[in-house]
Amino acid sequence: MAEELRLDLEELKHLETIAKRPRVLSILSSEIRNVDAKIAKANAQAASSSSSASIGGASSALKYVTIDKFSWDQDDDKIKVYVFLEGVAEEKLETVLKPMSVDIKFHDVQGNNYRCSIPKLNKEIVPEKCKVFVKPSKVIITLYKASKGNWLDLHFKEDKLKPSTDKDKDPMAGIMDLMKNIYEEGDDDMKRTIAKAWTDARSGKTADPLSRYATFILQGIEV
Repeated sequence: MAEELRLDLEELKHLETIAKRPRVLSILSSEIRNVDAKIAKANAQAASSSSSASIGGASSALKYVTIDKFSWDQDDDKIKVYVFLEGVAEEKLETVLKPMSVDIKFHDVQGNNYRCSIPKLNKEIVPEKCKVFVKPSKVIITLYKASKGNWLDLHFKEDKLKPSTDKDKDPMAGIMDLMKNIYEEGDDDMKRTIAKAWTDARSGKTADPLSRYATFILQGIEV
């Protein structure tokens, strides 16, 4: 488009040199100014796009210091996250807020770049209502809850020990799942304890509940 405008401008200027009637000269002059303005606008847009691409590429290559320690409190409607960091410039913040995540980058803070990220929140927020306030010694991130209520944690945590609903009618299945999780996630001492209970149950030395459950759990698991 810019090239076509340039050719139009050249032809209009050529016509202006050979035109003699005042009205025609006025029309040509007006159109030359109009095309000139369009060319300037196209050049500005091209420069802006190039600058944005350059900044985006530079941003993705930056190194960040992860901020994983911060304070927070809440009321029924919102949560306030306090990031204690001095020298933050509001114009150098990069904030990405989504219904289930928070990602805030602090650029050029005393020579470093910092990042505070919560990849998966405990519950949903309303991004368009959330706000970030920069104070001399801290940054306050106000997250508005999608639904009122108390959050037990900022981060989403899957309850691995909770029996699934399809096993609610079978208490033994839930207990077996619980014991299996304890075995798989336990330390070496816990594994040895359960393994010993399983061995004792098979040898007939004991018949306590732990041994019976261990027998079921460790079937098919290499000890």
